[in-house]
Amino acid sequence: MTDAPQTFELLPGAARSPVILHVPHSSREIPADVRPGIALDDAALERELDHITDSHTARIAEAAAGLAGRTPWRFVNRASRLVVDPERFPDEREEMTAVGMGAVYTRTSHREVLRPDGTDPEPLIERYFRPYARAMTDAVADRLAATGRAVIIDVHSYPAEPLPYELHGEGPRPPVCLGTDEFHTPSELLTAARKAFAPCGETGLDSPFSGTYVPLDFYGKRREVGALMVELRRDTYMTEPGGPAGPGLSRLAASLAALVDAVSG
Repeated sequence: MTDAPQTFELLPGAARSPVILHVPHSSREIPADVRPGIALDDAALERELDHITDSHTARIAEAAAGLAGRTPWRFVNRASRLVVDPERFPDEREEMTAVGMGAVYTRTSHREVLRPDGTDPEPLIERYFRPYARAMTDAVADRLAATGRAVIIDVHSYPAEPLPYELHGEGPRPPVCLGTDEFHTPSELLTAARKAFAPCGETGLDSPFSGTYVPLDFYGKRREVGALMVELRRDTYMTEPGGPAGPGLSRLAASLAALVDAVSG
């Protein structure tokens, strides 16, 4: 067990909604006990947060939830991904470990030192990663029990220009990138997403980021758990890096709400 403060929040939706809007990377918050383990000074840390945070994605999800005909559930990370990244594998399966960005980052988005070499990731994984994973697993199980299915829509953003940490940054960078999983992303979910986001410009597939998030208890096992990652290119709704949101936010929220409505059943 852990006595860490809860750094995530499940915001209830409609009892019969199968949809969970998952927002893992929107926060800039770093708990006081985590800050000493980060090697950057305060100014450099703020710059890194500008680059690595999916700014305003929690606002987009909140606005979409308010617009949707059947309110989706929202699972929101209230801590920065520089604490732990809940979407990374905490072991050798994670390809981003190659650039020091596994579940606990040791390098920045520009491949500079974030945590000293030899940092043990296990205390952060135990204190923050595992409780998050358990809570998200429970949230999906609850939707399955209530509705017979669950649809995880992973809400992210990405910069218009590649950052040095990206392993697959040489491909297309459309206004909306849809990340898919062969098992968990049925064709009708993908079709609904393409239609919903058509007003926002071109939608691309799995470039520059691919895959989607499903808790491991269900991954590759339960087809009733559908999942799609929505990556929004930041210059379409905000000033990069880390600046204020613009009018594009409302358009994206409306499209996300249209997707929620299309898959809510």
